[in-house]
Amino acid sequence: MNSPPTFAPAPRPWLAAVVGLAIAAASVALAQTLPDSWSFLPWLGGCIALIHVWVRGGRNGRHYLMLGAMLTVLGLCLVYPILMTVRGGFYDDPATRSGLSLRHVKMALEDPRVLRGLFNSLKVATATTALSIVIALPLAVLAALHNFPGKKFFSAAVLVPMIIPPFVGAIGIRALLGREGAINSLLGTQLDVLGEAKFFGVVLAQALSLYPIIFLNTTAALANLDPALGEAAETLGARGWRRFTRITLPLIRPGIFAGATIVFIWSFTELGTPLMFGYNDVTSVQIFNGLKEVENSSRPYVLTAFMLGAAILLYLLGKKVFGGQGYAMYSKASRAGGEKPLTGPAGWLAAGAFGLVTAAAVMPHLGVLLTSVTVPGQWYQTVLPTALTTDHYGEALGAAEAFGSIRNSLMLASAAMLIDCVVGVLVAYMIVRTKVVGRGLLDALCMLPLAVPGLVMAFGYVAISLEWPFGSNGPLSSFASIFAVDPSPVPFLIVAYATRRLPYIVRSTIAGLEQTSGELEEAAVNLGASRFTAVRRVIVPLIAANIIAGGLLVFSFSMLEVSDSLLLAQQASDFPITKQIWAFMDRLGDGPYIASAMGVWGMALLTVTIFASSLLLGKKLGSIFRV
Repeated sequence: MNSPPTFAPAPRPWLAAVVGLAIAAASVALAQTLPDSWSFLPWLGGCIALIHVWVRGGRNGRHYLMLGAMLTVLGLCLVYPILMTVRGGFYDDPATRSGLSLRHVKMALEDPRVLRGLFNSLKVATATTALSIVIALPLAVLAALHNFPGKKFFSAAVLVPMIIPPFVGAIGIRALLGREGAINSLLGTQLDVLGEAKFFGVVLAQALSLYPIIFLNTTAALANLDPALGEAAETLGARGWRRFTRITLPLIRPGIFAGATIVFIWSFTELGTPLMFGYNDVTSVQIFNGLKEVENSSRPYVLTAFMLGAAILLYLLGKKVFGGQGYAMYSKASRAGGEKPLTGPAGWLAAGAFGLVTAAAVMPHLGVLLTSVTVPGQWYQTVLPTALTTDHYGEALGAAEAFGSIRNSLMLASAAMLIDCVVGVLVAYMIVRTKVVGRGLLDALCMLPLAVPGLVMAFGYVAISLEWPFGSNGPLSSFASIFAVDPSPVPFLIVAYATRRLPYIVRSTIAGLEQTSGELEEAAVNLGASRFTAVRRVIVPLIAANIIAGGLLVFSFSMLEVSDSLLLAQQASDFPITKQIWAFMDRLGDGPYIASAMGVWGMALLTVTIFASSLLLGKKLGSIFRV
């Protein structure tokens, strides 16, 4: 009698991947303890272990191996800098970076300047977020629920503020609202955003630049509402303001919160705009000014940790109180059929609201543009410049320091874009097309840069540069360094740019994959194509528009990145564009005018990329700016 067949135990691909990664990590650690002549053996063993998992682990094993590799990369480039920043505040002896103590935290909490800086930062962030909501929410309701004259034009024009970062827009507001600026000359007022009204200037510059993020998220939330809910409310007698506050607003609250979170954290940690207005009594500027003592003092680390803790605490509190849970919809009917036409005075009033906000949002752009063509000293106590020139544009492209910064930014942004395109496609594929355990963690880590202050991450890379293997005696000190005699910050800048902008490409690619049937990939595999070939020849061409849109956003925002550029580039030869703009603003004579001309080049770049991305992604553009 034949014995019953035996079956091999079900494979555990995740376990094989974990074991392979553990062997590889142990091999790297072992290589550090062996003489140079023998160190290649552990490396070889680790590579063999990974190859074994890749070949023998099957498709699921390869997926888990890819997941482990991507989590490791994000851990090193994202989580590790954050941890290094926090740990730096607890060194007992900052000079030797040894011991642990809470005394530096206690000293900071007892310092009135630190508390005043945190309070002012919270005040700026709260005012900026509130003003952005006041601007964006009515516009989003009008755009999503009504039809009025010029709607298509104004819906596009509302994105205009995104083509200039607050850091650059501050130059224009300085020229318009300074004591001797154009607005005061026109109205005969004495408002001075460089004097007693610095707070107002910072809030206005940031709100006029950031409100489109709330507009995009709110519009997307309104577009997903089931029209049947509004009809049911009207049937029950809820109309007008009552219907909006009792039905519509609670349903779109998570969308509003998603945009408001980005605006709050951005404005809470913004460095460039307070610097431009000389509003130095905020935490971000205190951290920037403390960079000179970072090698011997824990104070900058403590301030950065305070900023990170406050951002996380306020985010969690806001999510608990204001975020709420999304409501399930029975259907997602098109909003176009449910849009109410506004005609006559109501229609023109709606168009006028958009026109008024657009005009206000264009003010910083106009100020930057006029400053860039003004002869030095010829825009003083007048509404318009009294003498114009285009020479500043020649200097903005031809001067050695300006041309060098443009070249640096092009190289850094291009490298970051290429890295993010590759990593973003892999991450999006893992999230959408696989069922591996842990892909939710991967998605959360990729979105984390939107919630973590950019200044915190930049300071984390500063902390890493002081540690092994990048420290003064580390084996990689000549490859990547920030405070060396001859620094090499390029690797840190590329990694910082790529990490900070990774959410854009991930969200964009996920949107494309969700709209592409997985059956197409399976059909290609069934016809004999390998999985890699099927993805490369079938899937990637179908989502190319999403990849291009995300890549454009990564490139353009990396070109005008502020926090990383100001902190990580310490020598003029390494300055990116934004650091060079700041350097020009400190130069007497024609410096601010050349800085404005460079800002105009940046505006032109962002105009092309954002409108191109908007055309490629449509209403899904808002989902990119969502935690």
